[in-house]
Amino acid sequence: MLFGALGVLASVLPDSTWVAVKPLPHQGRSPVFALAVDPTDNQLLIAANSEGTLMRSADGGSTWDSVHTGRASVDTLAFSPFKAGLVLAGTRGAGALASRDGGLTWSTVSGLDGRTARVFAFSLTVMAAGTDHGVYVSQDGLSWSPSGLADRSIDAIAVAAIHSPVRLIAGSDSPASGGGLPMFQSTDGGASWTSLNAAISGTAVLSLAAGPLPPTKDVRPLLVGTNAGLFVSTDNGASFTALSGGGLLPSTDYTQLAFVTDHHDRFYVASDGGGSRSGGVWRTDDAGRSFTSLAPPEPSITALAVAYNQTPILYAATFGPADHAAALWAYHDTGAPPQGSTGSPPPHASGSRTATASPGVTPSLLALLQKSQTPYVALGVGALVVIALAMVANFRGGRR
Repeated sequence: MLFGALGVLASVLPDSTWVAVKPLPHQGRSPVFALAVDPTDNQLLIAANSEGTLMRSADGGSTWDSVHTGRASVDTLAFSPFKAGLVLAGTRGAGALASRDGGLTWSTVSGLDGRTARVFAFSLTVMAAGTDHGVYVSQDGLSWSPSGLADRSIDAIAVAAIHSPVRLIAGSDSPASGGGLPMFQSTDGGASWTSLNAAISGTAVLSLAAGPLPPTKDVRPLLVGTNAGLFVSTDNGASFTALSGGGLLPSTDYTQLAFVTDHHDRFYVASDGGGSRSGGVWRTDDAGRSFTSLAPPEPSITALAVAYNQTPILYAATFGPADHAAALWAYHDTGAPPQGSTGSPPPHASGSRTATASPGVTPSLLALLQKSQTPYVALGVGALVVIALAMVANFRGGRR
């Protein structure tokens, strides 16, 4: 019981504070673009380093294990929210990999040979992949077949309706014919596609995300991140409202979007700033009418993974454009104002975590001591110690 209590203590994160996560081995000066967290376990992470090696952590990034070594760069990782243990990894020019045991073992999928798999999306019956040559679909994540838009490079895809008939939305980074934003929709699970003429700014679609159904509606909110801003539709793409500009969010590129489970009006957005200092991570609790900046230690966000909890843990990858320092961070969002950061990753992510506290005090310990619930946890541990000692004394007395 005592060791179990100590394990819980080691995993505690301070409220609304960015905590440095142990860097990926051999990351060097390259950004982290592939990062995912298990929907059912906020401590289980999968990431890919700059060498194309898949790394797995079962303790929130405190330790990393190499689970697959490949030669191709991994650009995206995704857990299925509907098939427990299924994880997909998209590579640059070498198809995709799949794991059915939560990232412990991996195998190459069929049907995506030679493709660059950039994004995955999931429904109850079918999953879709956006590639450099259109959209591919699969029933099980292991065998894939083309489903259209073969002349398009698809960077973003979302499932707007998870039940049959499955509704898919796809976005491209290549200009659309006629000059409009290159967005497409399918109302039959990818069997056919039509242009979605969205009157929003931008020339490339960088990210798409569909949220949970609102309590009184039958249409999911759809977020679109372009190279010029962020937009939302609540009517299946018939109209869009700008969420960036006008003092809400900066008009920049938005590459990371994530909804909170069962909350159609609560989501996170992130940007790398397009090389400027206008990137960051923001949260809204009112469907985009207002946003709160979570003030990450470095505004350039290259990957974001959000756990499926009411007070979720966010895992973010940052990259310093000036010093090319790649770093990983964890943030327990309890809704409180951001409290800054604890610890700092080593230069170029090449060593162990560096403390900012007094000598002999680690960042994790400092963060633990600063938490409001620490006294109660300490009392619990003390009680376990007393129980353990009493059990030992009773055992010895019995032997006499």
